[in-house]
Amino acid sequence: MRIMQPRSLRHARLWLREARPTLALALPIMAGMVGQMLMGLADTIMVGRVSVVPLAACAFVNAVAHLPLVFGLGLLSSIAVLTSQAYGARRADEAGEVLRHGLILCIAAGLFAAGSMFALHPFLDRLGQPPEVVAEADTYLLLFGISMLPALLAHGGKQFSEALKHPWVPTFVMLGGVLLNVLLNWVLIYGHWGAPAMGLNGAGWATVIARSLMALALLGYVLCAPAMRTFHPARWRRALSRSRFQRMLTLGWPVGVQHFFEVSAFAFAAIMMGWINADAIAAHQIAITCAALTFMFAMGMGTAVCIRVGHAYGAAQFARMRRIGFGGVGWAAGCMAVFGLVFAIAGEPIAKLFVTAPGVVTLTAQLLIVAAVFQVADGVQIVSISALRGLADVRVPAIIAVLAYWVIAVPFGAALAFPGQHGAVGIWIGLALGLGAAAGGLLWRFHLRTAKPSALPSATAPVTEIPLAVAGE
Repeated sequence: MRIMQPRSLRHARLWLREARPTLALALPIMAGMVGQMLMGLADTIMVGRVSVVPLAACAFVNAVAHLPLVFGLGLLSSIAVLTSQAYGARRADEAGEVLRHGLILCIAAGLFAAGSMFALHPFLDRLGQPPEVVAEADTYLLLFGISMLPALLAHGGKQFSEALKHPWVPTFVMLGGVLLNVLLNWVLIYGHWGAPAMGLNGAGWATVIARSLMALALLGYVLCAPAMRTFHPARWRRALSRSRFQRMLTLGWPVGVQHFFEVSAFAFAAIMMGWINADAIAAHQIAITCAALTFMFAMGMGTAVCIRVGHAYGAAQFARMRRIGFGGVGWAAGCMAVFGLVFAIAGEPIAKLFVTAPGVVTLTAQLLIVAAVFQVADGVQIVSISALRGLADVRVPAIIAVLAYWVIAVPFGAALAFPGQHGAVGIWIGLALGLGAAAGGLLWRFHLRTAKPSALPSATAPVTEIPLAVAGE
């Protein structure tokens, strides 16, 4: 006689069944993303050992240069979404077309991002930063700009591979790039092995070389590995399709805009720090580097959730999407709560890893206390918005994010910092409020979209081919 299990136990087993593959996919993605972040962390630590001014210049360049970079990363998110949906629908041919068109999109985004840095270069002194910081940032900005093209090419290859459930090779490539970057930093920043001591510019050259080799390795894997050949296009030289580019841009453009406004809020926070003093810029750079490092764990979970929701969506297995999404939110919230506790307890020792100036150490520890508060909200918002991307729901989430950062975070932060006289801490409190608003709005949006999955459009609708050669006819 068959014994009926309690309904609650059956539900728990269904949720656990989705949690395990999500974690299995998320762990290597997390490792790869942490590896990417460690490259910036290595630059910050090693440049900080030179002096406060190069560290402040590094923070300034990171603030402005990451705007076009993260816009490009958002634009390329369509590669992961469409590849995962094609994989779920068992359409290897469609995945191949995403790869073919996606590589063109990677090159275009990389050239745009690099060109924007060269266009900004003559106007650095008009952003209200201390003159010594602007002078130090001059060449480093151009080097960082050059590194954006290989960075975006590598990201495109990484997205494609991960969406096909092959995350480990990108992870090892990213970690290898970090080790190479640290070695090149040691040689070029400090002048070892007969190289000149180049300071901050040495970190720039190290980034260019490491990112270029990472791009070559990832593209080589995607284009040559036997595991990837099933998902190559039938004909590489076939005429490109306008409708495919339109579909990729329709998905990627709102994500790019959302990334741009999110990061621009943090970039504007860095610029406001420059209105205070160089110590505030340096403290902000250290604290934001630490917060960004922990954020990579939540972002890795978000990427895995996006891919697995896309798989379920492409396979029309709508009941699984809700369990995958909310399960990922729970894991990210728990992980980020642990990091927040570490920031709250060990803020000052963490700051001393980067810099020895007492004023910068004290201010960094204060900022890390605020970061401890918003860690959970940061994890919830990134997994929620990633789950929505897996559903190809990108426009409304982008609006929610823009409102959270530019209607709440920046105005409240500026008001607390200057009229409220809370300085750098006030700016960070504003950022925390914005992240909380984004987390609440995006989580509610995912709840609404998955409560009635029958209302979602099909992910497997055929794409009408419109060759670019006759697009104007």
